[in-house]
Amino acid sequence: MIRPDQTLPDWLRRRAATMPERIALIAGDTRWTFADLDQQVEHLARQLMALGIQPGDRVAVLLQNSPVFVTLVHTMPRCRAVLVPLNTRLTPNELAWQLDDVSPRLVIHDQSNAGVADQLHQQQPDYFFYHTDALHDVAASDQALDYTIALNELHTIIYTSGTTGKPKGAMLTYGNHWWSATASMLNLGLHDDDRWLAVLPLFHIGGLSILLRSVIYGIPVVLHEAFDAAPVNRSLEEHQITIISVVSTMLQRMLDQQLCATKLRWVLLGGGPVPRLLLEACNKRGIPVAQTYGMTETASQVATLAPHDALRKSGSAGQPLLPLKVQIDIEGEPAAARQVGEILVRGPMVTPGYFNRPTATAAALQDGWLHTGDLGYLDSDGYLYVVDRRDDIIISGGENVYPAEIEEVLLAFPAVAEAGVIGIPDEQWGQVPIACVVLCSGAELDEAAIIAFCHERLARYKIPHTIQAVAALPRTAAGKLRRGVLRTQTLDE
Repeated sequence: MIRPDQTLPDWLRRRAATMPERIALIAGDTRWTFADLDQQVEHLARQLMALGIQPGDRVAVLLQNSPVFVTLVHTMPRCRAVLVPLNTRLTPNELAWQLDDVSPRLVIHDQSNAGVADQLHQQQPDYFFYHTDALHDVAASDQALDYTIALNELHTIIYTSGTTGKPKGAMLTYGNHWWSATASMLNLGLHDDDRWLAVLPLFHIGGLSILLRSVIYGIPVVLHEAFDAAPVNRSLEEHQITIISVVSTMLQRMLDQQLCATKLRWVLLGGGPVPRLLLEACNKRGIPVAQTYGMTETASQVATLAPHDALRKSGSAGQPLLPLKVQIDIEGEPAAARQVGEILVRGPMVTPGYFNRPTATAAALQDGWLHTGDLGYLDSDGYLYVVDRRDDIIISGGENVYPAEIEEVLLAFPAVAEAGVIGIPDEQWGQVPIACVVLCSGAELDEAAIIAFCHERLARYKIPHTIQAVAALPRTAAGKLRRGVLRTQTLDE
């Protein structure tokens, strides 16, 4: 039984009723009002129900950024299904693992992902794959739709890899998304002329959260299918954008293309540490950069650094958003100011756990605190500094790359006996992975063959940029790889 104080009216339906003629979405030639978007969602929800979708069913989507993706995001509450956005950059093998894990009732794909969908369907014939074009031929069901949002029900399962290399589906409720949107609004403020430019992939929480916030706030989203600096810069002026979310490599490319945006009041910058030279360049041009720290498990932002603090607090991710609490933990005790420890997060934006992963959930969520695995500290003013990202995580162009996942693939190559992967600095991507391998007795290094082997099994951004043969890998007495030592040895060579 859902209590009345745990529900909200369908936020899109409310916007369509109170501001029907206000623009909700601009995407290429598509220009929808909130009334238009509501009608699209209403029809698609009835089509999904005609295809057999029941409350609690998972609907996986393999889509580029598009109006169809936007519609699906807002369709979920009306048929009480759960959205599973799939990363279009992954290989069929990687996607197949996630489908087996989440067991979707339906997989929806577009033409640009049709080839991958065909391969997946051949591997997994029991799953029901549906092309977006075919939806036009589905007759809408006359079943009653749900116009109530239960805050404790699931809206999304987004896969995020762990340091073991095995992906985990982070479950996000409507309440998680609602409180994330509320916290962001309390931090950024809300102006009547706000427009949010979405260029991040919608299968990531950074892109997905924009769609939910825009409807909750009642502001337009300008959606790009993919990032391209010159068109993005033109869109900033043409559409009078006030907020944009990007990662450092994107912002640098926008600057290289002579970024000039008179209406911008927030450039939310995520995806890892930000080069000080980039911040200084933005400061000279009056570009309001706000560094952020967040994760899928918190439905986006945890902390944000205001633009006026960008240089004064260089290196900081800012202060925690209300109502989140952030604590630094050292062996179970709160750390003093500037003491480095594990970053813990608590609040209504935190995931209830990982899909079908009770052990991982119990390890991550203890006494109401999310143990992020990230190391950091709080200064005396309460500003958060992230020292290291999730143990040995590599952040390349804003994408999380997990060494253990790459090592697992390398170890499957016949000539490789041992493998160690680390990240090294890269001017374009921030970091890139490289691999050190111990070869089997009598084998010779064939770097091209190993990289080709990886291309068949990993997304492009995970492919090691170089493969180095070493005599031995540094390990602890218990046999654990000492990545810090390996990194030092590699960089010193």
